[in-house]
Amino acid sequence: MTLTVPHPLSKKELALQALRNLLIGFVLLSALFFLTAGTFRYWEAWLYLAVLFVPISLFFVYLINNAPDLLERRLRMREREKTQGWITGVAGIIMLLAFIIPGLDKRFGWSSVPPWVVIVADLVFLTGYGIFVIVLRENHYASRLIEVERDQKVISTGPYARVRHPMYVAVLLMYMASPLALGSFWAVLPTFLLPIILIARIQTEEIALKRDLQGYEAYTQQVRYRLIPGIW
Repeated sequence: MTLTVPHPLSKKELALQALRNLLIGFVLLSALFFLTAGTFRYWEAWLYLAVLFVPISLFFVYLINNAPDLLERRLRMREREKTQGWITGVAGIIMLLAFIIPGLDKRFGWSSVPPWVVIVADLVFLTGYGIFVIVLRENHYASRLIEVERDQKVISTGPYARVRHPMYVAVLLMYMASPLALGSFWAVLPTFLLPIILIARIQTEEIALKRDLQGYEAYTQQVRYRLIPGIW
C-alpha cells in the first residue's frame, strides 16, 4: 500500500458524481427486484428502496455541503490491494444473490415472510445505516477502499473506542437484514457467508494499517475487539 494524496473535486463535480451513482444504483436495484419478481406489486421492494435511498440522498446532500472531502473518499471504488479486490468481488456476488433471490421468491412463492418481520428488518437496516453515519462523522478518513492518506491519524473515539471496525458492524446489520426486508427467507442463506468475507477483509486490512498507519499497532492493544465486543 502507498500513501494516497486525494485530488479534490469541486462541489458541483461531487454532486454530479453522487447523483449519477444514486441513479445508477436505483435503476439497477429496481431492475433486479421487479424483473425477477415479474411484477411491480411488490411492496417490500418499494419500501426497501425508500429505506435505502432516501437516507442516502439526504446524507449525500449533507456531505456535499459540510464534508466534501469525506464524500469524495466514499465515491472511490477501485481497490489498490489485489487481495481486497478479490474479497470485494466475492462479497459483491453474495449480495447479488441476496438481491436476486427475493424477486424470484416473490414470483414463485417459495417463502412467506410476515409483514411485521419485513418492518422489523427495515428498522434493523436503518439502525445499521445510523451506525454508518455515526462512524463517518467520527472518522473523516473512512474511505470505501483500504488506503492510508498523508497526515491520517488513528481514530479511537466514539464507536472506535469499542471496536476497531464499527463500519463493518453497520454493514453486517444492513445487508443481513436486507433479504428479510425484501420478503424472502431463502435469500438469507447467501448472507451467512458475509461475516466470513468481512473477517477476511478485516484481517488483511489490519496488516496494511499496522504497516502504513502510525499508531495503529498501539491502538490494537488499546481496543482489543475488531467487530463484536467480548467475542472478536
